[in-house]
Amino acid sequence: MGSIHYEGNDNIHITSPLDPEEFRNQAYKVVDFIADYYKNIEQFPVLSQVHPGYLRKTLTQQSAPDDPECLESILRDVDRFVIPGISHWQSPNFFAYFPSSSSSAGLVGEMLSTGFNVVGFNWVSSPAATELEMLVVDWFGEMLKLPKCFLFSGGGGGGGVLQGTTCEAILSTLVAARDQKLKVIGRDMFSKLVVYGSDQTHMSLQKAAQVAGFGEENFRVIKTTKSDSFGLSPTSLKMAIQSDIEKGFVPLYLCATIGTTSTNAVDPLDSLCEIAQQNGIWVHVDAAYAGSVCICPEFRHFLNGVEKANSFSLNAHKWFFTAPDCCCLWLKDPSALRNSLSVNPSYLENKATDSGEVVDYKDWQITLSRRFRAMKLWVVMKSYGVANLRMFLRSHVKMAKIFEELVGRDERFEVVVPRNFGLVCFRLLFSEIDKSNAMNLKLLERINKSGRAYMTHAMVAGMYLIRFSVGGTMTEERHIVTAWKLVQELANEIYLM
Repeated sequence: MGSIHYEGNDNIHITSPLDPEEFRNQAYKVVDFIADYYKNIEQFPVLSQVHPGYLRKTLTQQSAPDDPECLESILRDVDRFVIPGISHWQSPNFFAYFPSSSSSAGLVGEMLSTGFNVVGFNWVSSPAATELEMLVVDWFGEMLKLPKCFLFSGGGGGGGVLQGTTCEAILSTLVAARDQKLKVIGRDMFSKLVVYGSDQTHMSLQKAAQVAGFGEENFRVIKTTKSDSFGLSPTSLKMAIQSDIEKGFVPLYLCATIGTTSTNAVDPLDSLCEIAQQNGIWVHVDAAYAGSVCICPEFRHFLNGVEKANSFSLNAHKWFFTAPDCCCLWLKDPSALRNSLSVNPSYLENKATDSGEVVDYKDWQITLSRRFRAMKLWVVMKSYGVANLRMFLRSHVKMAKIFEELVGRDERFEVVVPRNFGLVCFRLLFSEIDKSNAMNLKLLERINKSGRAYMTHAMVAGMYLIRFSVGGTMTEERHIVTAWKLVQELANEIYLM
């Protein structure tokens, strides 16, 4: 193919949108740019300090260029305009939300996944994409000591799939549970189905319920208490179910959580599943953040009872060093999912699918198209091995313990709930709750405005608390100590107000 010359850009000739040698040349430059970004990441304010609409106001270019620009010019613009608007999730001083931990292996795996650029919606469209996914979900399941009934290799019909997010995993399983139940009781009973969660369950459940057609009258939010460490009480669940049955409703679906967003609460899975089984309820276990650390034997007990659940998911892109997006979902009976989500147009007919010997992952998710996520998860597992992955996770928990101990030594503060995993929830103490909430809000605002650290908050039982989440790949103990010194420094200012 001949080169295309662009008038006014004598040095730029494009031979093809995907030329191997041009890609090689540009990729080296981009890798250098990203490596330098990570090398200098601590120089940037962790939370972006820009104001809404900043980009359109600062960009000199207000419309797409007619002629091509060289990569060097593009990267200069990234440096000048994009980076100031980034909140640096990979900064060692990022303690907000939950981690989005990356790694060298995760980045390399992402490059391979994007480079191959296959769309493995069914087996025949790219056999390796499907079979590698089946392999890595089994590997991960074995690391977690999941019951054999959740694994392809278990022989019982179970298996796993890599979805984009927990939102997708919950929606998919909720739709499967809905259709499975309606097939038994009749579709005219849809308005009687009820979905259960606690007031600490992630908003993904409510969003999934809305998308799946459930109204507010079919959605139960069960209150939790500090005395139960904000875990879902089996007694409260049982009472809610009995009340619904008496009113003519049909209990359908329960989302139990291992590591809630606000406080990292752990729902008592075994007891909840017992109650659910007695009432024919599908149990989905959301372990989006905390599930990864359960590959460590000392944390595996948090999953006790999972053998009684119907489905289980975690986000490898949160705390398993795999860049987003990569949500692992395991099911005892994937046929329920396939029955709800399978559509087979004539243009996708093929002998492999007709044989019944292959998995077509398009039938395990909402969308048709799907990324080669298995590649990056496989590269992470192979690059580090189970022993090192456990070591990385344990180091984060150790650093969280250090921060928890530092908070405990300062009588002006309290740790609001017992620490689970890598999250510490703390607050300044004041006698009046309203004043306490206002002062902690001011403290958090000052922490984040400083640019030296980034933390987020939660409201539980009327208390405004500050969340300190440890899980960044580049975070070291010195960053924990420095962050605590910052908190104390700003707390001194708050007390002088």
